[in-house]
Amino acid sequence: MRYGVIGDIHSNYEALTAVLKELRAEQVDKILCTGDIIGYAAEPIPCIEIIRDLDCTIVAGNHDYAAVGKFPSGYFHAAARDAIVWTAQQLTSEYTEFLKKLPLVEEFNDITLVHASLNHPEFFDYITTGVEARLSLDILKTKICFYGHSHVPLAIFLAGENVHVDRGSVFDLSNADKALINVGSVGQPRDWDIRASYAIYDEKNKSVQIKRVKYNIQDTVGKIYKAGLPEANALRLMS
Repeated sequence: MRYGVIGDIHSNYEALTAVLKELRAEQVDKILCTGDIIGYAAEPIPCIEIIRDLDCTIVAGNHDYAAVGKFPSGYFHAAARDAIVWTAQQLTSEYTEFLKKLPLVEEFNDITLVHASLNHPEFFDYITTGVEARLSLDILKTKICFYGHSHVPLAIFLAGENVHVDRGSVFDLSNADKALINVGSVGQPRDWDIRASYAIYDEKNKSVQIKRVKYNIQDTVGKIYKAGLPEANALRLMS
C-alpha cells in the first residue's frame, strides 16, 4: 500500500486542500494524520470537516485536546493560547465530541501513529535529543512510527544499538530495525521552507518521501488577521 501522511494542519484550509490535491494525484491508498487539525489559523471547522470526511486514521494533537479541555492551555505560549481560546469558541458540540474522541496512539499493520513522543503521548513532549528518541523507539512495537509536533520533517532510525538521524527528503527503511518519521507540518512549517509538508510512505518499497507543495499563503494570512487572531500566527507562515 501507499500511504499519504499529514499532520499539524492548524486550521490552515489553503494548505490542507493543496496537500490533498497532491495526494489525489499520487493516488495513495490511505491517508494518515498525526494530529493538530486545529490551532493558530482561522478555519478550524472546514479543516475538521475535511479530515472527518476523509475517514483517515488520525490521532489527537495537543491543540486538538486543548481546545476541548483535555490538555491545559497554560502550557502554550500566548499566541498559541489565544488561538486555542478563539478556536474553542467556534466549535459546536458535534466538533467538540469529534476532537475529544481522538485517540493518542493508533497501531495497525506495521505502523504506529502518535502526535509527539510515544513513551508519554498524553504529555505531548518534543523529541529533541537521541535519549528522547530512544525512549520512544524502545517501546515502539511496529516497524515505523509517524509523528509530528515539532513541524520539522526528519527521520530517526534504530539499527542495532545505534540511533541515526536523517534530515533529508527520502528515507530508506530497508536497513532500519525501527524508525520514527516526523512528517513536518501541513499548516505551519518551521524548517525555513514555507511550503506545506507531507509524506508518502510506500509500504512495498519500504521508503518514505517528504514532499512540499505551495499554497496561497496570503489568503490564509488575511483570514488570520480578519478573525482577530494574533499577528504572530500570520507572520510565522511567511518565514
